Amino acid sequence: MMNVSVRMDNTTKKEFEKFCKDVGLSISGAFNLFAKKVIREHRIPFEISSEDPFYSEENQKHLLKNIEDMKNGINCAEHELIEV
Repeated sequence: MMNVSVRMDNTTKKEFEKFCKDVGLSISGAFNLFAKKVIREHRIPFEISSEDPFYSEENQKHLLKNIEDMKNGINCAEHELIEV
């Protein structure tokens, strides 16, 4: 076995400890379950998303197009923010 350190704020740690206790797990046990599921499924076992419009698919396409335009010598110093 090897030790792994995780940093989290005190509130999150206390709430996580309470949850783990309520379901009969230790924090270590919970992280081991998470790690084994990640390994088994080869993915993070829950959806990760951002409400920030910067990460929207439409804005990412827009940014990639601007990068391509700049590579081709087209002046793209400014662009409109795409609101989602």
